[in-house]
Amino acid sequence: MKSLFQTDDAWSGLILRVMLGVVMFPHGAQKLLGWYGGFGFAGTLGFFTEQMYLPWLVALLVIIGESFGSLGLLAGFLTRFTAASFALIMVGAITLVHWPHGFFMNWFGKQAGEGFEYHLLVIAICAVLIITGAGKRSVDGMIARRLKA
Repeated sequence: MKSLFQTDDAWSGLILRVMLGVVMFPHGAQKLLGWYGGFGFAGTLGFFTEQMYLPWLVALLVIIGESFGSLGLLAGFLTRFTAASFALIMVGAITLVHWPHGFFMNWFGKQAGEGFEYHLLVIAICAVLIITGAGKRSVDGMIARRLKA
């Protein structure tokens, strides 16, 4: 349990987790709340289960993970767990959707879909957070200090 929350007091963990939380929050808000042009919970769940043929539990975990996980990252709570979850979500997105479109994002509208370069960056950031933890000013750090005492 202690190793889940253990972190150093480095700025790098803080910067990576906050930026990942900021970037992932709109994606989760699209799926859960319908913000930023998203379909909301029912629409996303329906799309994932009916068109992508994902099991409803996997679809639910993706929606909840991106929504609440991004908030957890901003606070530095359950950072390693959330980073591992995001990495799995990104591997799934690459495998199920983005691989056929190649590496690059669809910057000029000439591809049938988006590539997977963004997803690889998220996976790399997640790998660092899994290794180092949340960094400075995190709930994980506060919990780790209390468990140590």
